[in-house]
Amino acid sequence: MYPYYERHPVSLRGYKIAKMKISRDITLIIHFFLDELLPPILRDSKWFMWLPFKLLFGSKAKIFFEFKEKAPYLSEQEFRELYLESAAVHIQRETDLNHACIKAIDAQIVGKSVLDIACGRGFLVKHLTELDYQVSGADIVIDPQLINDHPQIPFRETQLENLPFADNEFDTVICTHTLEHVQNIQKAVQELRRVAARRLIIVVPKQRSYKYTFDLHLHFFPYSSSLLTVLGAPSGNHVCHELDGDWFYFEDMSCSSSYS
Repeated sequence: MYPYYERHPVSLRGYKIAKMKISRDITLIIHFFLDELLPPILRDSKWFMWLPFKLLFGSKAKIFFEFKEKAPYLSEQEFRELYLESAAVHIQRETDLNHACIKAIDAQIVGKSVLDIACGRGFLVKHLTELDYQVSGADIVIDPQLINDHPQIPFRETQLENLPFADNEFDTVICTHTLEHVQNIQKAVQELRRVAARRLIIVVPKQRSYKYTFDLHLHFFPYSSSLLTVLGAPSGNHVCHELDGDWFYFEDMSCSSSYS
């Protein structure tokens, strides 16, 4: 989950946030080069990867370099603080969603009440509010300015693995570019299904797994089967397909399912 940052440098609860903007199209090109063309023997080499990490992230390079080894053992608070500490060098853009996925989300929402998990900088929450849905946003960290700018939208700070919502509270639950970040992905999926009454929509990047990656990802989905295996048996009908470098998945919910 990415916390919310404005498009200009701000102070986020004591942390200075700088701008680092890379377009979605450029990111996909970089991922293609790294995932498909760079040999794994180099991609997983500490000595080869340290220099580009240092050039890109500066004093925060060590956070990204050691993230995959440390993240599974961090407490909820430590995990949150790590994201805040590295915020200044996160990629800054309005949304991580590509246009094809945005259109697909619009087409697949069912009902009126919608929860956007990991709402980030608020793009999707604002977009769906304009389409007259009753939208709520949640993320590990939410900037107070986002709340002040949109007082009509309910926002909650929470970990995905422990959502503060009732069973089947929302008609549609949307989780985009988030599952790759969470510590306990099985628990996260369970929570998503628990609070979704009619439909669950998930978007994750199509990305190969390597020891050193230029993002705070713990889980990787190079194939549709990689995602489907993690999600397990759906509660209803489901669809999974690639949309411009991302996996787009949705399933119909069975409210009678048990979420023990």
